Amino acid sequence: MEAGGTPGGGAKGERIAKWLARAGIASRRDAEKLVAEGQVALNGTVVESPATFVGPEDVVTVAGKPVGTPERTRLFRYHKPPGLVTTHKDPEGRRTVFEELPAGLPRLVSVGRLDLNSEGLLLLTNDGALSRKLELPQNAWVRRYRARVHGRVDERALAELARGVTVEGVAYGPIEAGLDSRQGTNAWLTVSLQEGKNREVRRVLQHLGLTVTRLIRTAYGPFTLGPLPRGAVEEVNAKVLREQLGLDAPPRVLRGVERARAAAAAQDKATQEKATREKAGDAPARPAAPKPEAMQRSRPAKPPRARNATEQFRSPWGAVVQGPDAADQPQGPGGRRRGPSAGRPQGAGGAGGPRGPRKPR
Repeated sequence: MEAGGTPGGGAKGERIAKWLARAGIASRRDAEKLVAEGQVALNGTVVESPATFVGPEDVVTVAGKPVGTPERTRLFRYHKPPGLVTTHKDPEGRRTVFEELPAGLPRLVSVGRLDLNSEGLLLLTNDGALSRKLELPQNAWVRRYRARVHGRVDERALAELARGVTVEGVAYGPIEAGLDSRQGTNAWLTVSLQEGKNREVRRVLQHLGLTVTRLIRTAYGPFTLGPLPRGAVEEVNAKVLREQLGLDAPPRVLRGVERARAAAAAQDKATQEKATREKAGDAPARPAAPKPEAMQRSRPAKPPRARNATEQFRSPWGAVVQGPDAADQPQGPGGRRRGPSAGRPQGAGGAGGPRGPRKPR
């Protein structure tokens, strides 16, 4: 099979070694070994090349067991304690970062490394491609450290590091270093660089006669250590991940988004077509909601208020009602006057019958 070919599929998709790494089966290098050993099959056909592409509809098996679809790209901030090595397997049997991570996390790889005695921010991801992208010097991701050093600090020498320096034949790029505080022969420095070569901070400061006694990474690009407790791990929000790194959402999420957008567009189109038909007279237009003024006009008008005791008016129900200021209204208990109710229709005859006008005394 040619590189880039997919049994039963096209050439579009993702290389199978990378696909297996994102699925959490193995690292990319170990996935290539699985392919070389003939343990990986695609749509029932044994894969011969790690460059084979996997499409969204393809079925992948490893040692006869189907592999689920890789999850979305994820990134985690981890506060690495000193005394751990940044590797999955240590030939010397030392404790590793990945052995100390909480249970329930996907298979992760580190973005760069922190040596055994260094501590602070370590980025972890389930996407090897993202890890490599963040590690490349040309992408200019700034690593920031706080370093406690022992020795005499020469601030001029620190400033010279901005031009780059060569130590024992190894050329290091520009480094920004500044003095934060000093107490006797000990001092704290802030060091920022973009390359992140192996033990770069320690070697460069040693070149200046300073021994690093503690090294803490506080930031990697836009991601900072902050108040994250030692040994804790926290996932970076997917929205922040896309905004800071310019990553697209995973394909399966994009398909869902596209379906939602298509449904919304179809609904908008139907609404516009309906409005067009109504304007053209093809469909009865919906009655407009009554305006407040029209609603007021539709209500029965309130009867005018009587201006004096002798003035009379007819209620909406036909009963003649005396003005409210009449001095001869009957009094109720407690001496309170009890006027006729304008809101109650009066029946015929007796006390409930209509009352005629009272004769003035």
